[in-house]
Amino acid sequence: MHPDPPEPTAPPAPTVPSAPAVPSAPAGPAARSPAARVAVVVIGYNDRARVGDAVRSALAQGTAVAEVIAVDDCSTDGSGELLDRLAAGEPRLRVVHREVNSGGCGSPRNTGIDAVTAPYVMFLDSDDVLPPGAVDTLLAAATGAHAEVASGLCVRRELPSGSERPWQAPLYTAHAVLARPSERPRLVDDTLCVNKLYRTGFLREHRIRFPEGRFLYEDFVFTARVLAAGPRIALVPDPVYVWHVRRSAERLSLSLDRARIDNWKARLRACALAHDILLDAGQQELARAARAKFLDHEVRMYVRELGLRDAHYQRAWWTHTREYLTRYDPADWAPAPGAPGRLLARVVLASPEPRDLPRLRELAARPARLLPPYARADDGEPVWSADLPEVSLAPLLTCPAGLLPLAVDAELRPRARAALLRLRLHELYGRVAAAGPAELDVYWQAREDDRTAARTTTTLTPSGTAGWSAEVPVGLAGLGAGTWDLRLTLRWSDGTCRDLTAHALAGAGRLRRHAVPSARYGVLLVQPYATHSGALALRVATGVRGALAVARGRLRRLLH
Repeated sequence: MHPDPPEPTAPPAPTVPSAPAVPSAPAGPAARSPAARVAVVVIGYNDRARVGDAVRSALAQGTAVAEVIAVDDCSTDGSGELLDRLAAGEPRLRVVHREVNSGGCGSPRNTGIDAVTAPYVMFLDSDDVLPPGAVDTLLAAATGAHAEVASGLCVRRELPSGSERPWQAPLYTAHAVLARPSERPRLVDDTLCVNKLYRTGFLREHRIRFPEGRFLYEDFVFTARVLAAGPRIALVPDPVYVWHVRRSAERLSLSLDRARIDNWKARLRACALAHDILLDAGQQELARAARAKFLDHEVRMYVRELGLRDAHYQRAWWTHTREYLTRYDPADWAPAPGAPGRLLARVVLASPEPRDLPRLRELAARPARLLPPYARADDGEPVWSADLPEVSLAPLLTCPAGLLPLAVDAELRPRARAALLRLRLHELYGRVAAAGPAELDVYWQAREDDRTAARTTTTLTPSGTAGWSAEVPVGLAGLGAGTWDLRLTLRWSDGTCRDLTAHALAGAGRLRRHAVPSARYGVLLVQPYATHSGALALRVATGVRGALAVARGRLRRLLH
């Protein structure tokens, strides 16, 4: 899979059941069911361990699947031979062997499109699966609405933990039919091609293809070409695709391998081409939405990781991003001027060299956090800093309180009986006091399965002239083993709420590992730490075995 979401903040996705066993195949090709109308194109390269599961999940969709076309991109690990053996016992499965490896995903998908004989087509990557009922759901939506495209919810499944989160969930809250894409410009946010069913004739009539060869983020361009053609679109809230995310794999997927500047350059190229495709087709509103999506998604995601890169990467990223942003016109900047992605981009444009990376990282977080200093220009206008006054923060004065990039500092002090969590909410140009911060709901969320623990509510007390503070005890034994993210919900005086995360205070030994005696486990190994975006999180290991497992995991991470 290719597009990568930001730090997960959406609610957990509905649990997707495992694929059932493949139903018995028809007696032969002539026995195709009258309802068989969908082709599933499965692409793979050197993925022998997983491609069989992908193919079986497509075949298990039932009689709606007329054919599964597996395109092997000149694998050398036996993937092609495995697919041939599967095809020998399944008439609906056809294998296409490419003679030369393409280096990407676009060419094998195009090969699959050329081989399709069914009236509808879907795409599936070799390391992912279709959940049960996906094809039936999309086919019913497409035929019922007479739509050229049907699109459903993609679920990101982290492996090996199995935790699941939806991709672009706001687009898929309810069934909808759009006469044209411009009715919902945020469709450009979902650049995936795999959670959609396309009418084959529509793709061929409009000559919609993927970029050929080694073209990263090829689905950005394909999706833009689809939207540019103005299809009737049906949306469904059901899970129709399971995207497997393997962050610890020896060979990262193309989109997860973001440590090289070539990855960012490829992303810029794909975003620029997608925008131009929409603009050239007269889809100005969609093109502008694509520009907004770049700021809110791409820029924020990569800024969160800039601190992990060396100085050479940082300078190159900054230079390429500044050049790209010079293409924006005033109308591109007009919507939501106080949005975090726009403020980040303004700082990049205003400075020829990388600067303020720790502060930018926090603003790129989800939810965004704008850390001090809160500077003002000579005329009193809020600005980024005293030495960068050309970046105005005035939009924050009128931004709804529920969207403010509020900053909360957090420090956890482990103790034998209960740890102490200290929190401080910063004022932001008078907006926080005006809204009236009343209470904080504080809880910890398990990274592995989203369960919550140690939930409590505390009152915020004014602290000095520019903030509010609170102290909360945390029963570490009640958390148990695992990785825990601190979550906060701020309650305003009018009863409205704002979900927050907290900036992890560092320095003076605040984030060092502690061994804490425990009546329940004997010993707890507790490690407060800052995530890539600077938020406070906690690793807890229970007992002696747990402590040893932490040491082994740390060694593996260092070696990796």
